[in-house]
Amino acid sequence: MSETASARLTRQSGSSFYYAFRFLSREKRKAIYALYSFCRVVDDCVDEEGGEGEAGLARWLEEVRRCYAGEPRTELGRELAAALAEFPIPRACFEDIVAGCRMDLSVSRYARFDDLRVYCERVAGAVGLAAIEIFGYENPATRQYAIELGVALQLTNILRDVAVDAARGRLYLPLEDLARFGLAEDQVRAVVLSRAPRPPGMSELLAFEAERAREQFSLSRERLPKEDRRSMLSAEIMAAVYRALLEEIDRRGFPMGGPRAQLSRPRKAWIALRTVPRVYWGA
Repeated sequence: MSETASARLTRQSGSSFYYAFRFLSREKRKAIYALYSFCRVVDDCVDEEGGEGEAGLARWLEEVRRCYAGEPRTELGRELAAALAEFPIPRACFEDIVAGCRMDLSVSRYARFDDLRVYCERVAGAVGLAAIEIFGYENPATRQYAIELGVALQLTNILRDVAVDAARGRLYLPLEDLARFGLAEDQVRAVVLSRAPRPPGMSELLAFEAERAREQFSLSRERLPKEDRRSMLSAEIMAAVYRALLEEIDRRGFPMGGPRAQLSRPRKAWIALRTVPRVYWGA
């Protein structure tokens, strides 16, 4: 069987998610690849040059409507429609994902963590809620697990991408946290954009944000009902890979420039394999 466009996009992206998805059945893989690709294209609408911005988001939201009506017009839309025919993904998940991406067009600062969490729940928690409908689950409490894990993954992304986001004029580190460590927004931007020396409190701020992400990973695991652990294997692989990425960012001293911190493909594959016995037998 030839590779679908969404499977190819997922594989070529080098995403950590690709290794988690390999443990799914063929039908579930096809569906999750379509979901992942949708998230990528709407994210590109607001992050990439020529990404169309609001017009692009509106276009994809309309394609989602057509998918639910069984009338998709794009190749990705046809893959999404096929996924929706197999799995009960709420339309609200796609709407929330787009709403989160739309925030990137108008919001570039977050005063409090509670405000940032709203963003994280939309761009990542909603993805988790869609994904678990594909993975399958029994206990409704698993939905909260999906949200908490999504927030943990997004907080890790934020720590990894401080420099990339600053270049786009965005700062996701809550302003209340900057104030907690005696920092001004301009000081953070100077470190990132002009490679100025880190001011006092900067390393402590980043360590604080890393610990918040760790707490989120722990909270997500606490929220996972025992009866759904095996069905959430792919999600737990994502968590393990991203937790390792978080520790790599910490080990490297929270780099503010240069190449993004990342894990090698062999390491991600090893983490995925190592996670299986833990999830299945508690090893």
